[in-house]
Amino acid sequence: MADPSAPERLLIVRLGALGDIVHTIPVAAALRRGFPSATIDWIVSARHREILDLVPVVDRRLVVGDRGLLAAIGEVRRSRYDVVLDLQGLFKSALLARGTGAPRVIGFSSGYSREPLARLLYTEAHDPGGGGMYHPNDKSHVVWTNLSVLQRLGLRVTVPEFPIDNVTSAVADAIARDAGGRYAVLNPGAAWPNKRWPADRLSLVAEALWNAHGLRSVVIWGPGEEPLAREVAAGAPEAVVLAPPTSIRDLVAILRGAAVLVSGDTGPTHIGSAVGTPIVGIYGPTRASRNGPLSPRDVTVSREAMCQCHHLRQCRLARMCLLDIDVGEVVDAVERRLASVSRG
Repeated sequence: MADPSAPERLLIVRLGALGDIVHTIPVAAALRRGFPSATIDWIVSARHREILDLVPVVDRRLVVGDRGLLAAIGEVRRSRYDVVLDLQGLFKSALLARGTGAPRVIGFSSGYSREPLARLLYTEAHDPGGGGMYHPNDKSHVVWTNLSVLQRLGLRVTVPEFPIDNVTSAVADAIARDAGGRYAVLNPGAAWPNKRWPADRLSLVAEALWNAHGLRSVVIWGPGEEPLAREVAAGAPEAVVLAPPTSIRDLVAILRGAAVLVSGDTGPTHIGSAVGTPIVGIYGPTRASRNGPLSPRDVTVSREAMCQCHHLRQCRLARMCLLDIDVGEVVDAVERRLASVSRG
């Protein structure tokens, strides 16, 4: 018999960015398991809608686009949600959540919200514990922080799930052929400049993989990142396949087929983690314990302990901490991750 107190209509508010949306997918999966007959919608920015099209547990994807905030509020208000979860923590996202008119609007406490004033718009504020979203003593991974909100609905999750469709892609198939079947993926880009490990060092990693394993590296890139990708390819032309422009669907398929992914803290890393790609993550201004891959077999090379620019988009020092990570350290991490795959 259905629980008469169970919510029938739920809305997740997570507008962006790509990696943050991936980190929120387990919340949608847990809601679907906990309330299988409920309607579960998600409001997202137009530029990040594509990843949600691959998440079948979501019923509707409501896009905040050119129509603006007031139009979005009008649309969600008509849906008469029972519960709204704001997992963005911005004043804008909190305004959207409260604007639904839902009797329960749940978000994070001030210490965990990106903009503390957002808390004023919630009917319930959840404090996951620890020191706060950006506090150095808070070691909780953001996936578990997001999932902890569900305690407010009587749900407790022991294993996060990422229900992302196993898609096909002609682009991914062509890349696999060009690379000779088995391939690594290198990602030189990131939205924050101080998350980008130098392109010339990634070229040397590609050469090392080619020389040691005959393994070609596919270099992926997003909007505005093609020059970085071309720089990596130019530094190791025999060892590298430069990816063409890719959709999110293409990227998911490419990452599912990869032997290993080498990348900083950015969207493709989090997609790779969600779909089970073996990962070597390179971390500096963000903490691997909070933002890193979830598999205990994945390897992170980090300078977070020495970084003096935590959670800043631009390094304020003459030498950013990622420059202290040398090629040998990353190659060693890749060898260890490949070896753990071989051991099964």
